Amino acid sequence: MPKRAKYVPKHRHVPEATLVDAPKKALRTTLMLSSVAVAATGVAVSGGVLSAPGSISTAAAGVGATTVKPLSDEQLAERAADAPTSRSEDRRDAADPTKEAALKQSDGPAITRTVDLSQQDPRDIAMALLPEFGFSTSQFGCLDSLYTGESGWRVDADNPSSSAYGIPQALPGSKMASAGADWATNPVTQIRWGLGYIQDRYGSPCGAQAFKSSHGWY
Repeated sequence: MPKRAKYVPKHRHVPEATLVDAPKKALRTTLMLSSVAVAATGVAVSGGVLSAPGSISTAAAGVGATTVKPLSDEQLAERAADAPTSRSEDRRDAADPTKEAALKQSDGPAITRTVDLSQQDPRDIAMALLPEFGFSTSQFGCLDSLYTGESGWRVDADNPSSSAYGIPQALPGSKMASAGADWATNPVTQIRWGLGYIQDRYGSPCGAQAFKSSHGWY
């Protein structure tokens, strides 16, 4: 009987690389280089001065230019709010709304009030009229003494023996018509006439009072 040959297992032959595997390796290499290039680009942008190695720079050269996205209106407003104040900016305080409203109001018509002196006390009338004739209020004491003795400051004081009339005892009373047609009843008209008479004759109420003290009349 012939001897059977011993079985020797055959090793499986390693297949040679085909053209199909080449693109896969190239794709992995390209992806790896692209990732490195992107990372290098990020470092260069954020650092500003950092240089990447030559191989990375070469790979990064193939990456497209980075597109800068414009800022939105909201972002621009936030940056403007955070910007430092200009030296030339007006730093005056804001106007007070209440004061500003008051200043904007138009001026109203001027209010004038007429005071009827004829209804006042004759002494108050005389005090008010003294400056009109250039007399100071210090002359009022002499005038008060003079008219108190002449008429008691009565508008209708009448001297039947001499026909003198009114507060200043004008002789005759109708002389006071030069100061106003209402001379018989208006104390303002009578006192204004009396002060004019004193100014012309004696210079001042105290001068008239001194003359009367010496002569008994004025």
